[in-house]
Amino acid sequence: MANVPDGVPRVLLLLSGKRKCGKDFLADALLQRLGTDRAQIVRISEPIKRHWAEAMGLDLAALLGDGAYKERYRRQMIEWSDGRRQEDYGVFCRAACATIDRPICIVSDVRRQTDVRYFREAYGPETRLRTVRIEASEQVRHGRGWQFQAGVDDVQSECDLDGYAGWDLVLTNERPDGVGELLDRLVQLIEC
Repeated sequence: MANVPDGVPRVLLLLSGKRKCGKDFLADALLQRLGTDRAQIVRISEPIKRHWAEAMGLDLAALLGDGAYKERYRRQMIEWSDGRRQEDYGVFCRAACATIDRPICIVSDVRRQTDVRYFREAYGPETRLRTVRIEASEQVRHGRGWQFQAGVDDVQSECDLDGYAGWDLVLTNERPDGVGELLDRLVQLIEC
């Protein structure tokens, strides 16, 4: 692992899951556990939201957050980004990865098979790629504020990885008192 080229992480941890399953929460908690000297979080959605904020005169910080402001624009952002992905499936992954500068990179919002494909192709054998699916029941997700939205929850950005079988780890994130155990399993996956 010491021979990893500059700009290439030693470990790429790809987190996937439905809205309100806890991807961002677990990514933030894992970053705290690992430390910012070793790890960082990269979000594929960040370049999408940055473009959308600039083009529409919106508040980027609010779009990056987890509130109603982002939800108001989610469907339009999905439709716009899908058009860009048809031209170049890796466009947003590549833009997000331009900031990688730590040995461990947590990608907190992998949503499509083409996202996984991009990371496999771009980072190849020099990097240990780990894929994780985070699951939570609809009831738990409702408790976290999720409500089904047509054109959001039934499209590729939410459903493309539903049938994906190549996960290195599947975690059920439903118990607030189980976060420590989930983090232990993620750290073990990174270090193995």
